[in-house]
Amino acid sequence: MSLFKHLRAVREARERVADARQALAEPAGALLARGRQHPLGTVSVAAGLGFVLGQLNVHPLRIPGLGALLNGTVAELVAQGVRLVAEFSEGGFDPS
Repeated sequence: MSLFKHLRAVREARERVADARQALAEPAGALLARGRQHPLGTVSVAAGLGFVLGQLNVHPLRIPGLGALLNGTVAELVAQGVRLVAEFSEGGFDPS
């Protein structure tokens, strides 16, 4: 394969990625907005999922992305916790 064919393939792949990212941006934004509006529901779903996975005896490192979280240092875990608290408190707790 020539260099120009490689460059064209890379350019086409980048365009596909940009299209996919654009198509995913709106639903992901809506999901994040809903999570910020209902932080207690988000935490409840996470706790329920953790309970179910614990009952099924699923090893946490088999869940994509969780291994990287667990392999991090304590400082990284604290930073992620602070980030989560900041995101949940960003919208405030509006009971109405």
